[in-house]
Amino acid sequence: MRALLLVAMMLMTMGAKRAPEPLDAIARDYVHLSLEAGEREEGYVDAYYGPASWAAEAKAHPRDIATLRKDARALTKRLDAVRQASLNSDGRRRRLFLAAQLKAAETRLAMIAGARPAFMDEAEGLFGIRPALKPLEAYDPVLVRIAAIVPGDGPLWQRVDAYQNRHVVPADRLEPVMRAAIAECRARTIAHIALPAQERFDLEFVKGKSWSGYNWYKGGAHSLIQVNTDLPIRIDRAVDLGCHEGYPGHHVLNMLLERNLARAKGWAEFTIYPLFSPQSFIAEGSANAGIDLAFPGRERAAFEAAKLYPLAGLDPAGAAPYDRLLDLLHQLAGARMTIAAAYLDGKVDRAAALDLLQRYQLVSRARAEQSLAFIEQYRSYVINYGLGQDVVAADLARAGGAPSARWRRMEAIISEPTLPADLRR
Repeated sequence: MRALLLVAMMLMTMGAKRAPEPLDAIARDYVHLSLEAGEREEGYVDAYYGPASWAAEAKAHPRDIATLRKDARALTKRLDAVRQASLNSDGRRRRLFLAAQLKAAETRLAMIAGARPAFMDEAEGLFGIRPALKPLEAYDPVLVRIAAIVPGDGPLWQRVDAYQNRHVVPADRLEPVMRAAIAECRARTIAHIALPAQERFDLEFVKGKSWSGYNWYKGGAHSLIQVNTDLPIRIDRAVDLGCHEGYPGHHVLNMLLERNLARAKGWAEFTIYPLFSPQSFIAEGSANAGIDLAFPGRERAAFEAAKLYPLAGLDPAGAAPYDRLLDLLHQLAGARMTIAAAYLDGKVDRAAALDLLQRYQLVSRARAEQSLAFIEQYRSYVINYGLGQDVVAADLARAGGAPSARWRRMEAIISEPTLPADLRR
């Protein structure tokens, strides 16, 4: 009965009469275009919770790529014809959001047709931000600091990998560890952000993926969170994935956008999430920044030592030193973008890229292979993690020293039509 009432309320909200807005027709056509692009490229649409009839229509009669490209350009021209002065403040933000999403659609559709822009141009076209890449030598001082806390013989990646492997969660303890981590991430989030009463998630363990975790948002405040078990999972990934895929990460962002924009305002463009778009820079960046927001300072290591290490059958004394190593490893995140750009732009071959990933990400060959498989599949999407986290974290820091102020800013970022350009850097 509760589920039926929820569906009825959602339909009433979407169908509630309101004065048509100048952008409504463009937004609807953008959704149709995105759905049909999703029929031409698997994975183009990450989430959709609009009318089922629209999805069925797209599946039955998808336009070809050439037509979609032409129609995306036509939509952009229609949007350009809507004068900013004719819109209220909400409308102006909505217009900017649609313009950025349509630019991403044009870029991705061109890539589906065979275009291969340079890494920097691709990233800017898809995600609305041009990354600044550091030369790999800039990360050498970090390697020196890491070497000092992981002494021994052999390559540094091997020593770091061996150290981290002492923190692997046994397979038979993985589910209780993950559920405990997600529960804590949720508790810390709902202390600051009000969530829909019916919100929930399902947890699955999968294999054969290039990613370590994924959130599939189903609509109606419901997500499927998947964890990839191809490689042994270390204990730090429990909080990482719990926050990133769940709270205050992807699960929360999608719920708030659905509730606040798709349902409350009737903005059709927020019933769909095209993966290769500025939405992903905000989604991945806020999901990563949300880890430190939920567990500031040494609170994460303290929680892991008190709760997760005992559940995993690991020695809690290892939590604090491992946390210090992880802090240094995060400082190498930008190196992955530099390596990805060199590889995708043809400046290094596959073997060299794997060697560089091992050297500058300090991972085993198997983990380097998984990382490169992700780069090959998702290309410049890699900027959304390290760079996205840094940009969102800097914006949160400017909100003030009080945790409540940073949480309020996070809620605004993930519940409004936010673009990378909106974040204060």
